[in-house]
Amino acid sequence: MSRRGAFTVPAALLCCSFALVAAFSSGVAVGQDESSRPTRTAVVTAVSEPILLDGVLDEPAWQSSPRIGNLVQRIPTEGAVPSERTEVTLLRDADHLYIGVMCHDSESGRILASQMARDASLRPDDYVELLLDTFRDQSNAYYFSTNPNGALVDGLVFANGETNEDWDAIWNVATQRSDQGWSAEFAIPFKSLNFPPDGTVWGFNFSRSIRRKFEEGRWAGARFDAQFFQVSEAGEISGLGGLEQGRGLDIRPFVAGRWDHSAGSGDDSLRGKPGLDLFYNVTPNLKLTATLNTDFGETEVDARQINLTRFSIFFPEKRSFFLQDAGVFNFATTGVSQPGGIPSTGAEIFPFFSRRIGLLRGREVPLDYGLKLTGRVGRTEVGVLNVGTRDTSFAADQSMFVGRVRQNFWQQSYVGALVTSGNQALETDATTMGVDLRLATSDILGSGRNFVFNAWGLESDNEGVSDNDASFGFAAAFPNDRYDAQVQWREIQENFDPALGFVQRRNVRMLRLGASFNPRPKNQWLGIQQMYHDIFYTEFTRLDNGLIESRDFYFTIVDWHFQSGDSLHSLFDVNPTYERLFEPFEISPGVVLPQGEYDFTPLRIFFTSAQKRRLQGSFGVTFGSFWSGDAETYSSSLRYSAPPRLTISVETRQTFARLPQGDFVARIHRAEFNYAVSPRLSFANVLQFDNRSGNLGFQGRVRWTLEPGNDLFFIFGQGWVQEVGERGSDFRQQDSRLAVKAQYTFRL
Repeated sequence: MSRRGAFTVPAALLCCSFALVAAFSSGVAVGQDESSRPTRTAVVTAVSEPILLDGVLDEPAWQSSPRIGNLVQRIPTEGAVPSERTEVTLLRDADHLYIGVMCHDSESGRILASQMARDASLRPDDYVELLLDTFRDQSNAYYFSTNPNGALVDGLVFANGETNEDWDAIWNVATQRSDQGWSAEFAIPFKSLNFPPDGTVWGFNFSRSIRRKFEEGRWAGARFDAQFFQVSEAGEISGLGGLEQGRGLDIRPFVAGRWDHSAGSGDDSLRGKPGLDLFYNVTPNLKLTATLNTDFGETEVDARQINLTRFSIFFPEKRSFFLQDAGVFNFATTGVSQPGGIPSTGAEIFPFFSRRIGLLRGREVPLDYGLKLTGRVGRTEVGVLNVGTRDTSFAADQSMFVGRVRQNFWQQSYVGALVTSGNQALETDATTMGVDLRLATSDILGSGRNFVFNAWGLESDNEGVSDNDASFGFAAAFPNDRYDAQVQWREIQENFDPALGFVQRRNVRMLRLGASFNPRPKNQWLGIQQMYHDIFYTEFTRLDNGLIESRDFYFTIVDWHFQSGDSLHSLFDVNPTYERLFEPFEISPGVVLPQGEYDFTPLRIFFTSAQKRRLQGSFGVTFGSFWSGDAETYSSSLRYSAPPRLTISVETRQTFARLPQGDFVARIHRAEFNYAVSPRLSFANVLQFDNRSGNLGFQGRVRWTLEPGNDLFFIFGQGWVQEVGERGSDFRQQDSRLAVKAQYTFRL
């Protein structure tokens, strides 16, 4: 296939997709599909008196202003009256949006609150959460949450359900417990949000979870088929006219220092540098983010993985600069979500993957600068990223560029394009271009159910490559509570290589078909809340010879979730698998599988106890035939909480394989010790070991937020390597590192 013709198939695919638009619009009341359901509304009351943020709703404004209305139970009984009353009031002054929440509880002594650290998972606790769709586009929103301990949790929602929970904003919350329950006061500065200057109505939703009852009450969209992050389900709040952001400028200088000790030479090095992060609202709808002399010393360590497949494994982005407004660069290749417990397709494609910038073969490439412009003009979303890296002994200086545009139409759909330029790994030109389409509704054919269709086409342009460099595909899904179904098809050509992206496997055509039936027993038989049953089929065909490379079925026979919060996720899940090796595969050091065909059938059992318990755990085992022999994989976790400050957890995953070509054991162990002095001062400690590398690593991380936006970080890292000898094994100390970073935000 010539370069000129490489993109004809994806272009034709998208032409067919646009033809689907007409059919879609004729089958759905386009522009009116979601609006056919009543929209809940509430008013934000303007106040001039000061609000003291102490968690006590005792100012007169809280008592005299109207509530948003009662919540509606979603779980366990759709549409029922919640077992406990919740009162929510919305206020605003010139600078802040205030949300006051009174969570009444008839058994206040049984309120659960174990987490306190910033961005902690609140799933074990009672908690409240809210969405702010400031542009009322029913697709993107800001997310805020807290629990009775006053933990600060925030994130971004994009594409009507996708989330970036690593985003951090400048805001505050205070909570208070009493005999009547617990209360919370949120103060969200308008300077921390983007919104249209002439808008008076925002999308808004609110949810309260009572963990001991496994109960959720919601203000809008309290349906089994609607997830909280579906922004299209939100109601509306009015009274937001005349808001101002000041100059819309945040200046955040920082100072970073680092001490390194080399175990091999015994040498010490001490380095320090200043830097600057800048955030400027060019318009109320467009934000410019800049970073100079960038430092990522405060970044959390990656979780260890051992790869027992022939294909690349994925590590998520954790660096703050790249996480800010990352949703605008999201592309339709991410497809549709898989039900819990169902393995991913194994053919992930990200045309832009930010970890390809500033990281090369496990080593850090310093960033001189980074510029990012994100936001919207009307209903058009834009994202532009330019990053410059420094010249090092292992990587030349580079300037890398990413551009993204997305035109929204109807209520949840868009058509978009993306281009990337640059190649950090090689000193050659590299460009990737693509177009994508999303059609989505939460009221398909007036049924009140969700439907999503994605289509996309990509082509990489790398020096010295002239053909077979495209990728394209589509996905359709019916993701609902009782019935869930999907189809995914994609082709990834042999030379498709987005230099700033991630591709899991190439030279294949993939087909996945799946369906789930998930009833909720009405008679609460055995205390079961919901029963899940899945069947998924995945097939990979080689493009060069037309032969099947991989094929597997996945059957979930028993997946029961109980009212107590405990879950029997799988009881003898069956996974018949076929693999064809076209060349030898070294699955473990010294264990090489010869080319040929392999049929094997693993079975799986997995159980998880309720997160609400102080001592919570999970256990799973996969066993049966494995490639040319047999194997067992044991995974287990144990978490102990001493509310509200201490959490200790231990996780382990071990595979014991016996193959004619050789036996091997793959082990990963991870332990965490987290202690929060307050919501603003926390200690996170991680210890990890994997026997593939033989490395034992420790990271201790302290985050102290003096005021929102002003942070001090201390990060200590220490490694050891396992040495096995005649007298057993021992660990030899490797390099040590201590990093310090202080940042202060000036808001203008």
